[in-house]
Amino acid sequence: MSVRTPSSEQSAEAAHRAGFACFVGRPNAGKSTLTNALVGQKVAITANQPQTTRHTVRGIVHRPDAQLILVDTPGLHKPRTLLGERLNDVVRTTWAEVDVIGFCLPANEKLGPGDRFIAKELASIKKTPKIAIVTKTDLVDGKALAEQLIAIDQLGAELGFEWAEIIPVSAVADKQVDLLADLIVPLLPEGPALYPEGDLTDEPEQVMVAELIREAALEGVRDELPHSIAVVVEEMLPREDRPADKPLLDIHAFVYIERPSQKGIIIGPKGKRLKEVGIKSRKQIEALLGTPVFLDLHVKVAKDWQRDPRQLRKLGF
Repeated sequence: MSVRTPSSEQSAEAAHRAGFACFVGRPNAGKSTLTNALVGQKVAITANQPQTTRHTVRGIVHRPDAQLILVDTPGLHKPRTLLGERLNDVVRTTWAEVDVIGFCLPANEKLGPGDRFIAKELASIKKTPKIAIVTKTDLVDGKALAEQLIAIDQLGAELGFEWAEIIPVSAVADKQVDLLADLIVPLLPEGPALYPEGDLTDEPEQVMVAELIREAALEGVRDELPHSIAVVVEEMLPREDRPADKPLLDIHAFVYIERPSQKGIIIGPKGKRLKEVGIKSRKQIEALLGTPVFLDLHVKVAKDWQRDPRQLRKLGF
């Protein structure tokens, strides 16, 4: 009598998986955009200039067969300031704690020293499976993409490791984003969900609000002040004496810059820029929190905060 057992594939499908994956790559390689596309909502701030992400934002992807928690790290780079060194430490600590590492490499830029610097670091992490994710494929033709895929495959071989997968994606055009999740899931450990069904991120709301304000503040001044802006939300309190059906949340926040000369750039003529920052970020914050918001913004100088350990601590780094 022959007994039929389910194929290993079927039993693998039956087991629920849950675990952590992180996206790494040079600054501006499309990591945050990819996190947002996978989660299906804005959880990581995106800007088309490097070094926007300073906090490890976790985006949570809920699927019937798995829960994938995405850890979005700052871009690894050769540090020039104390802030830069701290950001790099955050990256390395994260790599040591996740189940899968996704290395984001833009399709429209040839592999450079920055990519090799990261790949070398990855080669030293033996146990964790590594997926090469070729981002921004909507910006190149088929020939350029094929060349990039071959170059990435060779990069792994040169450094003595094999990619678990190499996958081209476009978060903007929504190409192969779901397939990427399909490839990551089998690499996660079996286990129950780690977060409740509705959660999309475990970032405290105050941190996310500060990030949305900073994203709006960077708009239009990123060439002049790309890294000089930090935002701290001092308090978030429901306005008292409001009827239950008309709540209002008061948010008081400070936008910190490094030098007095930068104050005028952020505030703008007759306060116009700061007002625009307030309007833009308020809309995003209201969408995030699902409640009307009164946003009170002030600009403060924290002299050379990127190089000062005390200021960095105060600003949450």
